Amino acid sequence: MSTKKIPQFKSIQEEALFWDSHSLTDYWEDMEKVDVEFIPAERKAESVTIRLEPALKRRLEQVARRNRLSLSTISRLWLIDRLKEQNITQTIK
Repeated sequence: MSTKKIPQFKSIQEEALFWDSHSLTDYWEDMEKVDVEFIPAERKAESVTIRLEPALKRRLEQVARRNRLSLSTISRLWLIDRLKEQNITQTIK
């Protein structure tokens, strides 16, 4: 049994750095049990077809896999980012 206490952090970044170099098991006694309920996000109701060259699609699939996302999700996130860059965010949720 460990008697280590989780320190107080000044920022999320400080906490992230701490947990990058420490194990949760060393602080198990200091953990608090919580109930978590998963509520799936609303399904996207509309779709669009985009034709891509095979090589471009393979590159996009590689990026999606590296980020553990689906091809659809990475494409949607990139489109949203691009629209934000263009200051077209009024209808983006």
